[in-house]
Amino acid sequence: MAAPDTRDPFFDNAKFLLIVLVALGHSWEQIVSGTHTLQAVHTVVYAFHMPAFILLCGYFSQRFSARPDQMRRLLEGVLIPYLLFETAYAAANSAVRGEPFELTPTEPTYLCWFLVALFLWRLSTPLWRAVRHPVPIAVLVSLAAGFTTMSYDLALPRVLMFLPWFVLGLSLRPQHFAFLRTRVARRWAVVALALAGAGAYLFVPAPDEHWLSMDVGYTELGVSPLRYLVVRLALFVLSAVLVAAFLACVPRRRTLFTALGAVTMYPYLLHGLLIRAGEAAGLYPALKDLGPVGQVVLTLTVVAAVFLLSTPPVRLLFQLFVEPRLPRWSVPGPPSAAQDGPDAALTARRPSRSRPSS
Repeated sequence: MAAPDTRDPFFDNAKFLLIVLVALGHSWEQIVSGTHTLQAVHTVVYAFHMPAFILLCGYFSQRFSARPDQMRRLLEGVLIPYLLFETAYAAANSAVRGEPFELTPTEPTYLCWFLVALFLWRLSTPLWRAVRHPVPIAVLVSLAAGFTTMSYDLALPRVLMFLPWFVLGLSLRPQHFAFLRTRVARRWAVVALALAGAGAYLFVPAPDEHWLSMDVGYTELGVSPLRYLVVRLALFVLSAVLVAAFLACVPRRRTLFTALGAVTMYPYLLHGLLIRAGEAAGLYPALKDLGPVGQVVLTLTVVAAVFLLSTPPVRLLFQLFVEPRLPRWSVPGPPSAAQDGPDAALTARRPSRSRPSS
């Protein structure tokens, strides 16, 4: 279950484009109400951008086996940033929206849910290696989660409902992506995305956004159990088609933004703070009043902001928060030969300090 050893420009391009779509989706939410074309675009993006991002996270988690060095990287790259940015977003919501400042680390704030989910998904990786047919099982778990009335603690509704995409990523091989890099796949991808856009435009106003955000069950959606099952299964198929279509359109060669695909955690964690700053400045009502011009201005500004948040100066400034290190005293040394047997000293290697892909 090993992912490729060397960085493939295709995957870095895909990750950067997806983080741009994530930032655009969060920004468009501020002005999308009452629009038509933007609502359609917003719906299409939400139908595939998180499934695609989660699928890639699963694909690059294939080597995770819960070794001590991997667990330390998981703590440093996911859990500690979650705690830091959970505090930051709680403070931002308090300052901008007047909400009481409360630290509730078991109930993620805003976009921090993804870090909790990634932490739990990656921990579950060895489990999915231990069972046959992991993807169908994950689909059953996802559907069953919609019949519960669980709270939002640890973002469990999203953790379970988005789970099939992570497990699918664990099950994919390079040859599966190779098919999407053909000209035929790209031509059909353009058709699929165009049809999805046209369908979303015809059905505006869009259905309840919770269908795509995967954070509530059938009772909160106000539908019957049968309708819930049918719609969720249809959404799985639709999202799978759109994920494949998106990946087929991703450039295969190095581009201007390829290198930025390796540092997507920075724009992911920081762009929400810029959105809250825009709220505080009263930016979004003014942009909405400009109509299509305001939508274009916001879109271009967000794309530029994602580029900016990925640059070395910004990464250097926020590295302590996005890529913290455990204190040296808390990291155990390599096991001694006496502890692990006569061959341990010959096979021990220094733990890698590379960061997990976001």
